[in-house]
Amino acid sequence: MSLKLVALFLSVAGVVGVAVGYYLRLIISLGKKGSMELEIKEMLLAAKEEAKKITADAEVKATKTLNDARVEIKEKEEKIHQIEDRLIKKEDLLDKRQTDIDKEVEMIKIRVAEIKTIREKADKLELDRLAALEKIAQLSANDAKDQLMKIVEKRSEEDLLVRMNKLDTQGEDMLNKKAQDILAISIQRLASSVTQDIMSTMVEIPSDDVKGKIIGKEGRNIKAFERVTGVEVMVDDTPGAITISSFDPVRRHTAAIALRELIKDGRIQPVKIESLVEKAKQDINKTIKEKGEAAAYECGVLGLDPRILLILGRLHFRTSYGQNVLQHSMEMAHIAGMIAEELGANVQVAKAGALLHDIGKALDHEVAGTHVEIGRRILQKFGAPEEVIKAMQAHHEEYPYETIESRIVQTADAISGARPGARRDNIENYIKRLGDLEALANSFPGIEKSYALQAGREIRIFVKPEEVDDLTAKNMAREIAMKIEKDLKYPGEIKVNVIRETRTIEFAR
Repeated sequence: MSLKLVALFLSVAGVVGVAVGYYLRLIISLGKKGSMELEIKEMLLAAKEEAKKITADAEVKATKTLNDARVEIKEKEEKIHQIEDRLIKKEDLLDKRQTDIDKEVEMIKIRVAEIKTIREKADKLELDRLAALEKIAQLSANDAKDQLMKIVEKRSEEDLLVRMNKLDTQGEDMLNKKAQDILAISIQRLASSVTQDIMSTMVEIPSDDVKGKIIGKEGRNIKAFERVTGVEVMVDDTPGAITISSFDPVRRHTAAIALRELIKDGRIQPVKIESLVEKAKQDINKTIKEKGEAAAYECGVLGLDPRILLILGRLHFRTSYGQNVLQHSMEMAHIAGMIAEELGANVQVAKAGALLHDIGKALDHEVAGTHVEIGRRILQKFGAPEEVIKAMQAHHEEYPYETIESRIVQTADAISGARPGARRDNIENYIKRLGDLEALANSFPGIEKSYALQAGREIRIFVKPEEVDDLTAKNMAREIAMKIEKDLKYPGEIKVNVIRETRTIEFAR
């Protein structure tokens, strides 16, 4: 029983405790809720005050901005009104001016009509006066004019003829003087020296013992050297020197280079001779290229095809009447440029035409035709300008003078060739005779090469052994001799030496 009471008491006490706890919690939560509502109300009041303050400030700023905008708009409206007033005044002024102009145009039209009327009346009066004069004189105006002109011409005929002759004489004298001045100035500005080309070259040797090596056993070395080079080697009593003679400067220089190399090497034998001569030919070709490029550069003639420059360089070893053709061409280019500058012609065309005027002489022994025609074909083939071809082709009057530059080139040629000592006719004839002699020999079939030696007293002809046998070579020598007697003029006699050489070459490996 007591346990039940205790349990009941404990249950009642628990329920009461729970109820008391719940009540206390309710009272505490109601107290906290009241304080939070109070804080929220205070925050709302503060926010409302801040909003009112911000709104008031915004209203003040908006009012100020609106007032400023109104003031600015008012100022702009005043300026616009002022501009409109000025434009209205300008329009009024323009309208007034246009009215005045229209009035002046009308006045001008009226005056033009009045002038036209007055001119018509004046013309009519002039015609009436002329008709009255013709009626009185019984002569028309044209007839009177013709008679008056005849009278004036008759009275002044002698004076006019004298005056015309005087003007012609004075004009011719002035032109001659001007031409002489131009030529004199050009010659003075290029007063280069002129040297005669010789037909022999001296090669120095270290001692006279070398002469025996050059000659070789039974003369085989010197014969092999002359055969390969086509020159004549003169080993005489001149101390310390050997003379190489040939009318062809290319052969002479090639032989001189090869002989110097042989002397330097010391091994003088036919095989070595052929090797060094071939090397010397290559050196000469290099020199030819350098000479052509240097000549064009010195004369200021640019843009030429390299093949033209290569042919131009060959003129360094060509002479005309004893005058070096390349030096002559360079001198002409400078003179032609000066004359063209004085006359207002094309300086570059005149220079190029003068520099290339004798380019055909570099191949005149190899190609048929005059050197002018050969030169024209060379320049046309390698794309030289047409005006340059026209300038160079007329220097011997084979072609007409088509441009002023062609006359300048001809004049420069005459000036360069007319210098004292520049040319010597007998040398040119001598070289031409030897060239004709070689050309005649080369015209026969089966000829490999031919050389004119001993001032043209001997010609050595090398035939192709596979095409010409011994009997044919003998007959060929007679035929060449007979053709020389028939076609050429020469003093004394000429030895025709036909050489047939057979070589068999094998290699041991």
